[in-house]
Amino acid sequence: MLEVQASIGGVAGFRAVGVRSGLKKNGKLDFALIVSDRPCATGGVFTTSQVKAAPVLVDIQRLQTNAGGIRAVVTNSGCANACTGQQGMANAERTAQLAAAQIGCAADDILVLSTGVIGVQLAMDKIEQGIRLACEAPADDWETAAQAIMTTDTRPKQAMVEMTTSSGQTYRIAGISKGAGMIAPNMATMLSVVVTDAELSPEQAQQALQVTSEISYNCIVVDGDTSTNDTVLLLANGASGAQLETAEDREQFQRALDAVCIKLSQDIVRDGEGVSKFITVRVQGAADYASARQIANTIAISPLVKTAFYGNDANWGRIMMAAGRAGVPFEQEKLSLWFAPGEHFENPLQLVANGMPLDYGEDKATAIISEPSVGVLLDIGMGDGAATVWTCDLSHEYVSINADYRT
Repeated sequence: MLEVQASIGGVAGFRAVGVRSGLKKNGKLDFALIVSDRPCATGGVFTTSQVKAAPVLVDIQRLQTNAGGIRAVVTNSGCANACTGQQGMANAERTAQLAAAQIGCAADDILVLSTGVIGVQLAMDKIEQGIRLACEAPADDWETAAQAIMTTDTRPKQAMVEMTTSSGQTYRIAGISKGAGMIAPNMATMLSVVVTDAELSPEQAQQALQVTSEISYNCIVVDGDTSTNDTVLLLANGASGAQLETAEDREQFQRALDAVCIKLSQDIVRDGEGVSKFITVRVQGAADYASARQIANTIAISPLVKTAFYGNDANWGRIMMAAGRAGVPFEQEKLSLWFAPGEHFENPLQLVANGMPLDYGEDKATAIISEPSVGVLLDIGMGDGAATVWTCDLSHEYVSINADYRT
């Protein structure tokens, strides 16, 4: 298993920093810059919502025309710049222009991200200040960058791996993410920027990111909502000199990227709004992967399932209910269900076999779901399809956080 570090440093050719621009009323870090000293091959995956924020629209256009020339990503928190019309588009473009002037490149070389309250125009004087402060900052400080993109998050999210190619060249993959609510994406999720000093083409970056998104960012649920701003980016600058020359090298890179993005995705769920439990939902024995993921996602998103876990109620009937409404055909007489402490399904307790409840002991089931990390394993009994989705419980605190979000 790959060792994924929880802090970032030494990614060749990249620098990151977070600063205070004044966008957040509480005076916390709210503007992040990630910049490369050379052009990057870049892939992007974006929200599938019909309501897309201005920065999402700008970035989609950028990557259609300049996926091999991106130099920097600038991110503000505190304002989503979504549902802001033509003024919002102009502000997103102006942000890129201001950053480009400071960095010394073209505006088309800059990607812009925003997160925060929807329906509010960016305060461009503060954006300009954030860009200036970030560009003047001498340090390479991924910790502050990860903090600066947070909204209702309680902690920054970072991950990094170091790998060596078959020819002995070393490279790193590192990423930061934000997200704690409005999490159940159909494409990517929240905001996540991943960088590598390995050499990739734009096509390789896009393909690798799409593959990893399917098993990481697309497999997490906090509350079932998909944001207007969901964006995941992968930037590769080749500064380490590491080239993925063989199929083995490319497969290794994909595994490493998967490990980084799964770690970031799981961190988002663990830090979900009001979360007290991290829940791993594993569905196996389905007709195919898509069917397994659809069932797992329906279980993971169910308010009744999530509230049962919050209340330490081993009401497994709610899991069966959710599986049954997933829109995937199966025979209920073939279903088997287990609970397990932790996320690796060690020492599982079987509750159902071939559609029939077992005498499993209610106290044992309650003890398992009272743990801070719980596994749910459902076997459909039909085929080889399997998928894993990560979710959390739904608490009173979640309601409080979102009821008070703008106050």
